[in-house]
Amino acid sequence: MKRIALLGATGSIGRQAQEIIAAHPGLELCAAASGSRAVDGLAPLTQVGGDLTELLERAEPDLVLNAVVGFAGLPATLWALEGGVDLALANKESLVAAGELALEAQRRGGGRLIPVDSEHSAAFQCLEARPPEQVHSLVLTASGGPFRDQTRDELSDVTPEEALAHPTWSMGPKITVDSATLANKGLELIEAHFLFGLPYEQIDVVVHPSSIVHALVRFRDGASLAHLGYPDMRVPISFALTYPERSATPISPLDLAAGMTLEFYAPDVDTFPLLALAREAGVRGGSAPCVFNAANEVAVAAFLERRLPFLGIAEVVEETLATADTSAARDLDDLITANADARRLAEGTLKVA
Repeated sequence: MKRIALLGATGSIGRQAQEIIAAHPGLELCAAASGSRAVDGLAPLTQVGGDLTELLERAEPDLVLNAVVGFAGLPATLWALEGGVDLALANKESLVAAGELALEAQRRGGGRLIPVDSEHSAAFQCLEARPPEQVHSLVLTASGGPFRDQTRDELSDVTPEEALAHPTWSMGPKITVDSATLANKGLELIEAHFLFGLPYEQIDVVVHPSSIVHALVRFRDGASLAHLGYPDMRVPISFALTYPERSATPISPLDLAAGMTLEFYAPDVDTFPLLALAREAGVRGGSAPCVFNAANEVAVAAFLERRLPFLGIAEVVEETLATADTSAARDLDDLITANADARRLAEGTLKVA
C-alpha cells in the first residue's frame, strides 16, 4: 500500500487525484491539505492553511503529491526532496523559484521527483533512462490559450471571464490565466531546465492547439519521440502516483482512425512576451526565475481582481525583473526574502485597470 499525502486537495489536480486514488486498491490517502477550503474527513490527517511540513511530518507518507498553487508550495517540495520521500510535483512554481536548492535537496535525500504537469510527464516518459548527451532538444507544446489568434490590440480589453475560458484544458484560475498569457509555458520552460538538466537553448516551445502531443524529444540520431494522448490530467496524475507501474485509467486511447490534424507553429512572443521574459529570467539565473514567478503571481491576482488589464500582467513582470535584485539565493531564507521583495516591487508597479 502506497501512502499518499495530497497537498492542494480541493483544486483541479487535487480533485482528480482523489478520483485516481479511490479507484486504485494499492493507493491510500493518508493526509490532505488545502489553502482555505474545508477538507474534514477526506483523510486520517487533514489541514487547512498553516505549515504543510508539520502535516507531512505527522503523516509520514510514501509519496507527496504537491498540487499547491504558487510559491506557497516550496517548503513542502523541499521537505520531500530533503527527506528522500518520493515527490509527485504539480507545483511548478516551487521548482522554478528554487531549482538549484531543490536539486541539491534531492541529491542529499535521494527520493524520486516525478513531474505531474502534462508536458513534463510526457517528456519524462520520452527521456526515461536516456543520457542527456543523446538528446538534441526537447519540445514543449502549448495550446496557445483562448487568445492564440488575436493581436495585441485585440487583447487590450480582455476580461477575466474571457481569459478563464480555456479551449482544451480544465484548470484552476491562476494556471488558466497563465496559459492565456503563455506565462505557464515560460514557467514550464524553466522547470524543464531543472528537471531534465538541459540548457535553455535545447528547450523549444511550439503552439499546438489540439493539445494531443504533450511533448516531443529530438535525439542526436535524427529520431524524435512524442507523447500523445487526449488532454486529460488524470493520465499524468495516475502515472506519477503509480510510477514505475502504469495503471489503468478511464481515459480512452487515441482513435487515430477517426481522423485528426496535428498543427504546430511558433509562439507569438511579441503579443505574448511572458514566454520570452521567462526564458531571459532562466538564462540570467540566480533568483531571477523566483522574481519572475513572484511578479507574475501578483499581476495575475490583480488581473483577476480587475485591478490590472490583461496586457499589464507582462508589463508588471518586465518592470519587476528590471529593478529587482536577482542575486543567487544561498538557502530557503534568502529565497523567501527574494520572493517577498519581488512581490513588493510588483505591487508598486501595478496600474489601475
